[in-house]
Amino acid sequence: MSQDEQFKELKLDDVRKLMDEGDYDIVDVREDWEWNKGHVPGARHVVLNALLANPGAAKFRDKTIFVCLTGERSSVASEMAVALGVKDVVNFRGGTKAWKDAGLPLETT
Repeated sequence: MSQDEQFKELKLDDVRKLMDEGDYDIVDVREDWEWNKGHVPGARHVVLNALLANPGAAKFRDKTIFVCLTGERSSVASEMAVALGVKDVVNFRGGTKAWKDAGLPLETT
């Protein structure tokens, strides 16, 4: 990662490798109705609008992967996390859509 790059943009295969290592926290920033339809296994839910409204309320640890439907909203969340001082932030480019399109299972609550 270059000095001016704030977070990593990774696609499905690279994100799965990080998830398999087990060191990363996965945060889904989609709306409640999207989350309820299915999410990446092991993810926790923090709606992007809530994060933007009160950035200090959500606690993120170093080594966090942000996910949404395609990678746009999670990119915003990744930028916010970096601004809050979180290290080793990853935006899942392709998001839940790429996960589902690859035939991988989704959890529902």
